[in-house]
Amino acid sequence: MKKSVEEDVFIPLYPKSTVEDKSSLRSKFQERRFWSAVKLLSNVVRWDGIVQEDKVRDLGLSKLLNRYLLLNILNTPLGPDNIEKCNKVVASLPERWFQNLKGGSTLPELLNFSQHLLQ
Repeated sequence: MKKSVEEDVFIPLYPKSTVEDKSSLRSKFQERRFWSAVKLLSNVVRWDGIVQEDKVRDLGLSKLLNRYLLLNILNTPLGPDNIEKCNKVVASLPERWFQNLKGGSTLPELLNFSQHLLQ
């Protein structure tokens, strides 16, 4: 899993003006790479309970979400596309990670993502 996250994930960052046209090749490529990374995130967190939780959280949240996915989400204009991306990320996270959190708090690895959701 670590090798896949470190070597197989590539989401290019193009200027917003370049990817605003959803029919452009760059925009389509960037979107395909983003959704592939979301699928990998979903697969990584499925190992929770089998592999040590701290390892799964490090790979899934610290490396994959914060290093690759969040940059793309932050560069996506606010609107339906951004909401869909955020929903898919949230849906992939195991509920048990949040069971012992007090109201208004989140996992440290999700702080930046949470701040984006609040906006």
